[in-house]
Amino acid sequence: MNSIFLRIYGGMLAVLVLVGLLGAGGLHLLNEVRADKHREALASGTFRLMAHNMSSMTPIERRQAANLWGRLLGIPLRVRTLEDISLESRLESRLLGGHVLVEQLRPRSVTIFSLVSAEDRLALTGEVEQLSEQLARATIYLLIDELIRYPEDEQPQRLAELKEARGFGYDLELLTRNSASLDDDQRRRLDEGDTVMALVGGGEAIRVFAAISGTSWIMALGPLYQLNPYPPQLLVLIGVLGLSLIGLMVYLLVRQLERRLRSVERAATRISGGHLEARVPDAGTDSVGRLAKAFNGMASHLQRLLAVQREMVSAVAHELRTPVARLRFGLEMASSAQTPEARNKYLDGMDGDIDDLDRLVDEMLVYTRLERGSPELTFQTVDLGALVDQVIGELAPLRPDVQVERGRCQTAEDGSSLVEAEPHYLRRALSNLITNAMRHAETRVEVSFAIDAGRAMLAVDDDGPGVPEEAWEKVFAPFLRLDDSRTRASGGHGLGLSIVRRISYWHGGRSLIAHSELGGARFSLVWPRRQPVGLAASASL
Repeated sequence: MNSIFLRIYGGMLAVLVLVGLLGAGGLHLLNEVRADKHREALASGTFRLMAHNMSSMTPIERRQAANLWGRLLGIPLRVRTLEDISLESRLESRLLGGHVLVEQLRPRSVTIFSLVSAEDRLALTGEVEQLSEQLARATIYLLIDELIRYPEDEQPQRLAELKEARGFGYDLELLTRNSASLDDDQRRRLDEGDTVMALVGGGEAIRVFAAISGTSWIMALGPLYQLNPYPPQLLVLIGVLGLSLIGLMVYLLVRQLERRLRSVERAATRISGGHLEARVPDAGTDSVGRLAKAFNGMASHLQRLLAVQREMVSAVAHELRTPVARLRFGLEMASSAQTPEARNKYLDGMDGDIDDLDRLVDEMLVYTRLERGSPELTFQTVDLGALVDQVIGELAPLRPDVQVERGRCQTAEDGSSLVEAEPHYLRRALSNLITNAMRHAETRVEVSFAIDAGRAMLAVDDDGPGVPEEAWEKVFAPFLRLDDSRTRASGGHGLGLSIVRRISYWHGGRSLIAHSELGGARFSLVWPRRQPVGLAASASL
């Protein structure tokens, strides 16, 4: 499966199947809970009414009432103690709290519990296979038996009190003969004392009617609705619709993703074919956009490295040509020298040319290590003042006609001149800056440093001819030497300042050039005084 769409869609399909299985189980449990709530709503009012009436009876009267109402309901009713019932503590607490319990303790039947007396811990129980119309008929008879104890004009108020106190799960009301929606046959049956059941709501529910003898009232119960479980087909339909919508959304998202990834692939293919200028179009700020940005950065870095490599090869060939030519000339002249003094003169010149070659190779190796990637830097605490004094002491004798000295130095607030840096490379950078200044200075070179809480700075000033502002950036390019103020006659190979810039970069800082107060150029190196933990610069300057 090489397609991202198929992979994501397959994963979504597996998730949807799992959700479908969990949904089927959840649907079954939901239907059982709804069935329990439905049975409880239908039975709670009737059993509360019977239990309330039994609460004031004697044990013998309770047994007689249970037998009478049991025949009326068509189910056996019993008054039992909670110890005989042996309910779970949770269910017992609900029962004592006034709830009617409808529990399926046996298959295909439910047992209904209603509290008769909390003091005596008695409960009315009845086991039924289904809550049928007979329950509605019995409920009406029980209500009528309760209402006939009151005058006719008080019966509506008493019915409202019973509805509120007993918590019937359906509507109860008293209607007049004219307001009840009954046909003539149903009215006749009511007059004969029968109970009438009528379909309402398009046959989805029933209402039960019974006349209260001796009054003009008709008791109406309902409508009573049958429980309609959620069908499993509904889950299948939801799953199919969900799968279709998910597939459509995943396809739309992945299609755009694949198109953007193909642009990265095309750019990589062009670069592998030698077209280093190929780039990925701007792709936003998401993960693919960040990938494209990183890819473009990598391509630019590769292009620059290859360009530097080509320039270096060309420049090295050019730089090597002069000392090699001098060596060849020295060998020819030494072989034809007439006196030992002349021969030693040419040999000393050849020795200088070899030193020059050695310095060139050394600078090339250092620059290559700094340019090719992230070098291994071991940052340590360095005393900047001691380092400046040491390097000045080593380099000052090389040109006695130029005075090399420390300038104004600013230590940290605590008087410390300690900074974090890579000692070897920082020493190399400072040596290159001082050597470059001594090469172009007339009489004076000044070395200074400044340290504050966040950064450190090294600066080297000279009183030479300086550098034109338009050439400030060029002087840091490898193998580049200016033809006007900084001439070839000053020597060097054009890699010293390039090495300084790379060292400052890997220290998380930068190298700068400006006009000096001494009249020449001022080169400075700025970097953070405290290096972040795990510093690893990876971008190119």
